[in-house]
Amino acid sequence: MLQTILEHKTIRKYKPDSVSQNLLNEILEAGTRASTTGNMQVYSIIVSQKQETKDKLWECHFKQNMVKQAPIVLTFCADFNRFNKWCELREAQPGYDNFQSFFTAAIDALLVAQNVALAAEANGLGICYLGTTTYLTNQIIEVLNLPKGVVPITTLTIGYADENPPQAERLPLSGVVHYETYCDYSSQQIDEIYKEKEALEVNQKFVRENNKQTLAQVFTDVRYTKQNNETFSKLFLEAIKRQNFSIENCLEIKTSK
Repeated sequence: MLQTILEHKTIRKYKPDSVSQNLLNEILEAGTRASTTGNMQVYSIIVSQKQETKDKLWECHFKQNMVKQAPIVLTFCADFNRFNKWCELREAQPGYDNFQSFFTAAIDALLVAQNVALAAEANGLGICYLGTTTYLTNQIIEVLNLPKGVVPITTLTIGYADENPPQAERLPLSGVVHYETYCDYSSQQIDEIYKEKEALEVNQKFVRENNKQTLAQVFTDVRYTKQNNETFSKLFLEAIKRQNFSIENCLEIKTSK
């Protein structure tokens, strides 16, 4: 498993070969073995294999072609709908329409997604993580017919790889690991941490193609702008509220104190 983790690659092109139901079940079962808050398992996994559904999801993920091409698209959702119904049927009153509960379920969903990704790669499949799930969340809710209490959190495309890309670079351990307490970074340390990343030809190419002076400017001015972050933050919060998680109530409680 350690070798699988260290050899991870993002796969965006897939062969048309289908994934057997038995293998898919094994991978999903591995997902459900992930750690979960209070053993509540407040998540759901939506398996999309029909081309019609994938075409609709393609629109929700900014028309990234791996969504259409991969034989399987998995959407991992924070889900208190099922747990709430169980509570009510057992004469227990659920109180999970709040930010803490949403965040708990979101963490559960992400833990399951990572288990699924590892299990898929360990079985010779390629995966791609789609961070766009929280951008056009309301549209995904419609496509997947998600009831109240269910919010899409992340998505994986899964299939047999039709490419062999290089591994994406990662920052050195010295850049992300702190011992005992957080040690803030000096300018010199920042330069050292990002030196190798900035020196890569693929990243220098990004800088040239986008007419920028630094790689950091590609992120702030092109890929993840303040305007887009604020727009999609608003849309995501609206989707969370729509699904019956009361973010405003938390803010009101804090203010009243």
